Amino acid sequence: MKISTTIIGIIFAILAYFSFSLLDAIQKTAVIYNSVFQILFLKYFFTLFLSKAESIRKKNIYFYQTQNIKLQIIRSFLSIIESGCFVLSFRYLTLADAHSIGSLTPVIVVGLSAIFLREKVSAKTWIAIFFGFLGVLIIMRPGLSIFDSKSLIPLVAAFFLSLYQILTRKASEYDPSETSLFYTSIVGIISMSFLVPFFWQPMQSFSYLLFVGIGIFFSFGIYFQIIALSYSKASIVQPFHYTLILWAIILGYLIYDDIPDFFTITGAIIITTSGIYVLRSSKN
Repeated sequence: MKISTTIIGIIFAILAYFSFSLLDAIQKTAVIYNSVFQILFLKYFFTLFLSKAESIRKKNIYFYQTQNIKLQIIRSFLSIIESGCFVLSFRYLTLADAHSIGSLTPVIVVGLSAIFLREKVSAKTWIAIFFGFLGVLIIMRPGLSIFDSKSLIPLVAAFFLSLYQILTRKASEYDPSETSLFYTSIVGIISMSFLVPFFWQPMQSFSYLLFVGIGIFFSFGIYFQIIALSYSKASIVQPFHYTLILWAIILGYLIYDDIPDFFTITGAIIITTSGIYVLRSSKN
């Protein structure tokens, strides 16, 4: 029985987001004992190897050449900001809360695309976007005593990740994915090289094991995602991004004994539903 390319893409998408979930579960511990910049330096170092691996797979020996250097540098700095905010959010929030708020990203992307790229967005989609933000407000509960300002961190990360994805989409008109990976890694490594010495935290005996896990699951996640997109359309792969919330709830409970409350689950359901609707409607 021959498996369709769409099914193969979905399988790799699930594996990609499961890998990212394991990555974040490890980062939640790593960021307590190490600075955000140490973790980012490691991730961008592995990104450099990924760009080389992808260039070999595509037989592109000139993967380091770009047709729009300015665009690549800007999107690379956006990557640093959003990655740093997401990692930092794991220090203060549960995996479920951080991922639920961060999952607003696809919704923000469509909204920003309408503003900056002049893409047409229907009234129904704008309503879905509104409900997506409503889901975040339910989780954050601003104005109530339980509100934690640190829950704004993943929201800021989601905003910059949305800008990053829009510029990455634009960069794909000029350069292949391996070139974008290369510049993300180079700009990240250089930037972190300047910052790490000022924010260095001594390595614990178990830090090396955590860093190996971060490198492995980060690499798996990125590479599985690339393979998934090579077999299936982005409109099919992207909705599986919301499986991150499910994995976050499971891993958060198993590893950190975190149980999401009613508001987090309700908000996550609203964000997921609105996000899938927005993704589907934006492809029509």
